[in-house]
Amino acid sequence: LHPRKAILWFAASCLLRFSLAWRPGDDMAFDLGTMTTNPGDSTFDYASVVSINIFVALLCACIVIGHLLEENRWLNESTTALIIGLCTGAVILFARGGRNYVIMMFSEDLFFIYVLPPIIFNAGFQVKKKQFFRNFMTIMLFGVVGTVISFIIISFGASQVFRIMDLGALEIRDYFAIGAIFSATDSVCTLQVLNQDDTPLLYSLVFGEGVVNDATSVVLFHAIQKFDLVHIDIKVVMKLVVNFFYLFSTSTFLGAFTGLLSAYIIKKLYFGRHSTDREVALMILMAYLSYMLAELLDLSGILTVFFCGIVMSHYTWHNVTQNSRVTTKHAFATLSFIAEVFLFLYVGMDALDIEKWRSVSGSPEKSIRVSVVLLGLVIVGRAAFVFPLSLIANISRNSQNDKLTLKQQVIIWWAGLMRGAVSIALAYNQFSRSGQTHQQGNAFMITSTITVVLFTTVALGLMTKPLLHFFLPPSTRHLTMSLSLDRSSQESFLSQLLSNGQAIEVEAENSMPRPTSLRMLLTTPSRSVHHYWRMFDDAFMRPVFGGRGFVPLVPGSPTERDEPD
Repeated sequence: LHPRKAILWFAASCLLRFSLAWRPGDDMAFDLGTMTTNPGDSTFDYASVVSINIFVALLCACIVIGHLLEENRWLNESTTALIIGLCTGAVILFARGGRNYVIMMFSEDLFFIYVLPPIIFNAGFQVKKKQFFRNFMTIMLFGVVGTVISFIIISFGASQVFRIMDLGALEIRDYFAIGAIFSATDSVCTLQVLNQDDTPLLYSLVFGEGVVNDATSVVLFHAIQKFDLVHIDIKVVMKLVVNFFYLFSTSTFLGAFTGLLSAYIIKKLYFGRHSTDREVALMILMAYLSYMLAELLDLSGILTVFFCGIVMSHYTWHNVTQNSRVTTKHAFATLSFIAEVFLFLYVGMDALDIEKWRSVSGSPEKSIRVSVVLLGLVIVGRAAFVFPLSLIANISRNSQNDKLTLKQQVIIWWAGLMRGAVSIALAYNQFSRSGQTHQQGNAFMITSTITVVLFTTVALGLMTKPLLHFFLPPSTRHLTMSLSLDRSSQESFLSQLLSNGQAIEVEAENSMPRPTSLRMLLTTPSRSVHHYWRMFDDAFMRPVFGGRGFVPLVPGSPTERDEPD
């Protein structure tokens, strides 16, 4: 038997055994977000153990299958995990004779408090900061202005169409919530195919816009909950705008402040002289603290933990020992990877909870029409800002190589069509109470959100790799990489690992072409914003908070160095 087929057959047989091992009377749902343990409740303990076993086994299966399908033309890890989640739910329903059973109810607390923070923090921690901030204005243009445009189009379109379709008692706040829910993108499928070394401009734009877009959508969603939208006037609009920018700026400041505080503490107290475990633990806990502080203060935890990751990678990471640098880099990446795989499994298995579909089972045609309308609004809303804002962004770019081509604009548009767990979590927040929907209009919104997420992630996700290979052939994508191989071939693996991408950025900055004529000198700015920031950073920030070149590199704590081989 072929090894791949043997692994798939083994995973399917284990899953079937787990589902058949469930006791007949255990029809309760297991919710990690609200799990409590009763000493005398052995049934609940058994349910917890079986459910956790299923999810751990599925996570292992997703990692193995994702590795085997690495070179597949169609599938990627996120799509694979979602399909496995759907198949798992189908197997359990079949094994239980079609009776409803939910291994795990979708919990907003579980998603926003436990699963999302490591994903967003690692995104900020691993980002190439020079590329990100060089394209910062374009990223903010797409992530903030573009999301607001998409929000307006989806909200207005939904209010006009759904009133004609007579979905039930949907209020004006619900239509605004629909706009915020379906403005939240999920570009994981595209980012898993793109490489930030091969296509740095495209990767930084797709990646940066995805993070800012999620934060903007969540901020918009929470902002519309605080105002009376029945009587909208200029005063309400101004309050909404002011509240939005307040949340945006204070969340960013809180993340930067927490990152700087961690850098200062580790630099001054020098935990590495005793144990590297303490400085690694402090970095992880301070990162999570930034997110929880934002949630406590009703700010955007996504923005806070993202900028905390950027600041920590710029200052704190350089203040720890060499062993801690390697440990934290891989620890954050591993936690983020597991959380992403778990998230898609989570969404796939939750989608087959048949209780959600019973409220709309009497009119399946209407449910399909609602999903099609929402998908159409997503496509139109995305196109309405990507191409016009790309034109504006190109006007502000002097170099022809930095301008966004039509192919790149299509990829940016495509990357933002997929919807994910953020949309589902916001839909549950708006249209359900304790995971249950009692009104038909709310049930239509929940099931349609799940349908759009499944369709865009699976159908569009399957087409992502072929689309990118068509618009960006491998020869084009690897051209920059091949040119830099000769320069980087003499660097050791460890030095590349510890550089965190910054040594490459410095080298790229030094290798930029210089003006060779008076005309080029007049048209090319001799000093960039990044240059002045580096001057300020070296003069004031790094002497206080540490950073690359301002803190000596120590291999490890004395205890670790004295350990026998």
